Amino acid sequence: MSKYELRLLALAARGHIVPDRSLLKTPAQIRAIKKSAALNTAVLDHVASHIRHGMCTEEIDRLVYDFTTEHGGVPAPLNYNGFPKSVCTSVNDVICHGIPSEHEILQDGDIVNVDVSTILNGYFSDASRMFMIGGVSPRAAKLVRVTQECVDRGLRAAKPWGHLGDIAHAINTHAKKNGYSVVEDIGGHGIGLEFHEEPFVSYVTPKGSEMVLVPGMMFTIEPMVNEGGPDFFVDEDNNWTVYTEDGGLSAQVEYMVLVTETGIEVLSR
Repeated sequence: MSKYELRLLALAARGHIVPDRSLLKTPAQIRAIKKSAALNTAVLDHVASHIRHGMCTEEIDRLVYDFTTEHGGVPAPLNYNGFPKSVCTSVNDVICHGIPSEHEILQDGDIVNVDVSTILNGYFSDASRMFMIGGVSPRAAKLVRVTQECVDRGLRAAKPWGHLGDIAHAINTHAKKNGYSVVEDIGGHGIGLEFHEEPFVSYVTPKGSEMVLVPGMMFTIEPMVNEGGPDFFVDEDNNWTVYTEDGGLSAQVEYMVLVTETGIEVLSR
C-alpha cells in the first residue's frame, strides 16, 4: 500500500471526505490532459484577440469552433446533453450557459463571460474569462475585478492535503466583503477524463470542510458572483441559460487546476 493510500485511509477514519482513487490522474493522463488544456487556453486567447463591440455572440461561437477543430480538437459543449453551440456566452445578468445567437449583439458597456471547453484526443479541459466591452460602468468593472480577486484568493487558499472548503471560504468571504453573493447551487467540477466528474466544487462551504485535496486531483475553480442575491432562474425556452433572479449583473472566472505534491498548478485560464 502506497503512502498516499495509507494517508487517505487515516483521513477517512477520522471522518474526512477523501477522493476515490479514480479521481487521481496518473502521470500519463496528466500529460495528455495538459495538451488539451493548452489548446483550451489558446482558444480563449483567440477569442480575446477578436471580441469587440458590435459583434454577435454567434460570431464568438464560430471563432471557437473553427479554431478548435483546426487544431485537432472538439468543442466539448457542442451537443452535450443537447446544448446546441460550441461555447457558452453569458452577458450581463446571465450567470452561465448563455447560448450564442446572431441576434445578441455585444454593446458598449456589456460584460460577457466566454466559457470554453475542449476535447483533445479524448481528454477534457475547461476555463472561462470575463470580457468588458468598451467603456463599462464602474459598477460592472468592480464586479469583474472582485470576481477575479475571488478566484485568485481561492487559488492561494488551495493546498495539497487541505480541503475544498478552504477554497470556498476564501472566495465567499471576499465576495461578501465587497457586498456580493456567490451562487450556491451551481459550482465547479472535476475534469480531465470526462467533461464533468466528481467532486462538485462549492464556493459557499466552510473552511476545513468538503473533500481533501490530494495530489492528482483535477477540478475547476469557477465561482459565479452576483451583485445582488444568489437566486436564479433557468430560461424556460431553452432549459439552459441561467439568469439572476433580481436582474443584477453576474460575473464568473474559471480556472482549471491540478493538485500536485507541492502546490496547485493552473492548467487553463
